[in-house]
Amino acid sequence: MKSILMISLHGYVGANPELGKPDTGGQVVYVLELAERFSRLGKRVDLVTRQFEDQPEYDNVHENYSVWRIPFGGKKFIRKEDMHDHLKAFVTNTLAAIKKENKKYDVVYSHYWDAGWAGQKIAEELGISHVHTPHSLGWWKQHSMGSDMDEKEMEKTYRFKERIRKEYFVYQMCNHIVATTLPQVDLLTQQYDVLSRNCTMIPPGIDENRFYPVPTKENDKIRVKYDIQPTDILALGRMAHNKGYDLLIKALPTVFELCPEARLVAAIGGDQSEQDDKGVAGLKKLAGELGVLDRITWKNYIADEDLANVYRAANIFAMPSRYEPFGMVAIEAMACGTPSVVTVHGGLYDLIDFGNQALFADPHRPTEFGAMMAMPLLYPKMRNELSVEGARFARRNFGWTGIAKRMLRVFTSSINQNTMESNLFY
Repeated sequence: MKSILMISLHGYVGANPELGKPDTGGQVVYVLELAERFSRLGKRVDLVTRQFEDQPEYDNVHENYSVWRIPFGGKKFIRKEDMHDHLKAFVTNTLAAIKKENKKYDVVYSHYWDAGWAGQKIAEELGISHVHTPHSLGWWKQHSMGSDMDEKEMEKTYRFKERIRKEYFVYQMCNHIVATTLPQVDLLTQQYDVLSRNCTMIPPGIDENRFYPVPTKENDKIRVKYDIQPTDILALGRMAHNKGYDLLIKALPTVFELCPEARLVAAIGGDQSEQDDKGVAGLKKLAGELGVLDRITWKNYIADEDLANVYRAANIFAMPSRYEPFGMVAIEAMACGTPSVVTVHGGLYDLIDFGNQALFADPHRPTEFGAMMAMPLLYPKMRNELSVEGARFARRNFGWTGIAKRMLRVFTSSINQNTMESNLFY
């Protein structure tokens, strides 16, 4: 295997991604890190995405790796839920561009249902293997949202029926699925009829060169720079319903009852996004109603170069998601030596040793989640234990180079199987 065609369609994908913009977060980081590590390991990588706004056709990272943008769907941003309407155009345009450029690939590796559907069509046309990573599952997202939204409004917003139908097609037809968590594997086999032999669990990774602990004196200086106090709790990420920031705010009265000196640092939302601004305004309104607004410091989007230091500066990192396919932000925080309290509604929950590597709780029970956030503040010995063991756990198990090597073994196996099947007909 020499050449990989990676596909990730929605959001702002680039060699220097505009993280925090709509639909541009953990999945983009995941895709870019793997593309980089594949190229370091000697593979030729084209990461294909959508060209829109004023983006260039290519970001030529180096001789082994390029981001290649294919135009479709016009010049304006298209949210991932509406990619249904444009995927056929992407497939046609991509195949034409591949033929024009005389490019050859050994495997297609797609991400999320939109790229998965397109990637399957492209792989079939090229006669090569297709490996897919879902990142999240429509069935899980739909059922996790429960009664939080009217059914008709939910369908109008998220188009779950179309998504699940396309997901089923992709998961049945692709050569192999790489899930990021064990619960995903279970759901794929139970809800999408995936054969267990066609699915492998490989967790996401972290950049070991960015996310690591620093000495206390250095961290004191970092806290001054970012206006973060030693007793602060950090929440960080995109403004999205599934992230559960409203549930986090409902847990704060318990935290403040146990630890009056605590604050929440809420680095929530994107960069200049009206939708995110509206969501944050709703959170502030809720905080005011609960009497905790003056105990929250609101920060806008955190630049990528500042991210590790912001993690390090906090006493605790909180991930209160209603559902979370994995939770890379928590792994990044742990790698920086910051104890994390994670949701029980996600893949990371199944991997950690409670009380040793991290804490977990149900964010739907505010008192429970609040009590877990208070524990490291109340007991410094516990915090130190979580800091050291959490960083060891994150770095040993989630370094990107090791993850990429595991992925390449899956590709090779998939290609060999595809070749054997093709030889039956020739």
